[in-house]
Amino acid sequence: MKTVQVFYNDKLAGYLSKNGNKYRFVYDSQYLAATDSRPISLTLPLREVPYESDILFPAFVNLLSEGSNKAMQVRSLKIDENDYFGLLLATANGDHIGPLTIKEDHASPRN
Repeated sequence: MKTVQVFYNDKLAGYLSKNGNKYRFVYDSQYLAATDSRPISLTLPLREVPYESDILFPAFVNLLSEGSNKAMQVRSLKIDENDYFGLLLATANGDHIGPLTIKEDHASPRN
């Protein structure tokens, strides 16, 4: 299982993981407890129950490049063009538009 940390305006909001062909997003318990926390997306409202999907959630797909920019990234990073999770980890951890940042999770896997 691969897991990444999801930050919303530099605050740890939750964890996105991929296990086989299944994606899972779960909000961090401290993020949920904070009174000023906001959902990372309208399609992923705040809740304790994890979200699960066979496809990468649109909130994260929107962070990925398309067209010739994507082609250039997969070629230079040597990532399969269908590996959205790998491309997300490689490209969504730096400066970009929007409140979401993705960072590699070195902690133990989340449930």
